[in-house]
Amino acid sequence: MASSGNKPFTVEGKRAIITGGGSGINYCLTKLLLSRGCNVLIADLTLRPESKALVAEYSGKDNSKPRCVFQKTDVTVWKELEKAFEAADHEFGGVDIVGPGAGVFEEPWSNFWYPPGSKQSKDDKHGDRYRMMDINVTHPIRMAQMAIATFLNPKDGKKVSPENPKRITMTASIAGQVFGLPTPMYIASKWAVSGFTRSLGGLEETLGIRVNAVAPGVVRTPLFLDHPEKMKYVDESKDIWVTPEEIAEGMVKLMEDPELVGGTIYEIGSGCARIVPPFNNPGPQGPGHQVSNGDVMVEEVYQQLAGHDWGKF
Repeated sequence: MASSGNKPFTVEGKRAIITGGGSGINYCLTKLLLSRGCNVLIADLTLRPESKALVAEYSGKDNSKPRCVFQKTDVTVWKELEKAFEAADHEFGGVDIVGPGAGVFEEPWSNFWYPPGSKQSKDDKHGDRYRMMDINVTHPIRMAQMAIATFLNPKDGKKVSPENPKRITMTASIAGQVFGLPTPMYIASKWAVSGFTRSLGGLEETLGIRVNAVAPGVVRTPLFLDHPEKMKYVDESKDIWVTPEEIAEGMVKLMEDPELVGGTIYEIGSGCARIVPPFNNPGPQGPGHQVSNGDVMVEEVYQQLAGHDWGKF
């Protein structure tokens, strides 16, 4: 892909809001950004022990190193997203990088095969929404709107431009290139993020706002490790994990590399990476992109459908 020709961007000295930074990929991204001299506000519901330690390590205000602060945030509540931007203005004087990274993977509480009203689902039968889609799709879309508005009307008076570039780095997935019966809502959510990202690609050349997305494979994070019901799909004797550190490195590369321009979807596997073409895509390439026990997932779906009066609640 061709370089945008805009001013080079480095994360050093910048100010970031990262949702989902309390764990997994976005914890590793937060840690990497801090190590590279970038202030970070973590917007998440809670912090795991490792992220608590990270906030404590970077909580000082002596200007000797970047700062990290935590803002408790439910990303499905727009007012709380607004508060995250307000907190970043208060703590850092502005925002340069926005990473809407919070996401979930077809949890029973918001899942196509556990319809609203069923015992497992937390989606209200008459609530007119799926919580998983609010987290995975609506949240990054709304954050992108808030980020663009903030970049165009900054508190510090330094308006975005090709000479003062900003970044919105989405978290897509290889699921945005494939399809599968067991996880249709998750797959739909990541196709949505990928298409949305590509649609905003032109903003970089005209306004200096780069919107692109990382597309991880099967990543060794709490999204799998804390869920025995999901770990059974993985055969650790032969399946290859992608590390969250690899994904974090790729996300920073998306921010800084002049060749990874707006609209880029950057697939990352185990020890491999590629730009996903918008057309004639052969699908995910290289190790770290599949689990061996997918047939178990399919069988579970049919067991659900064989139950008494599926979907009638």
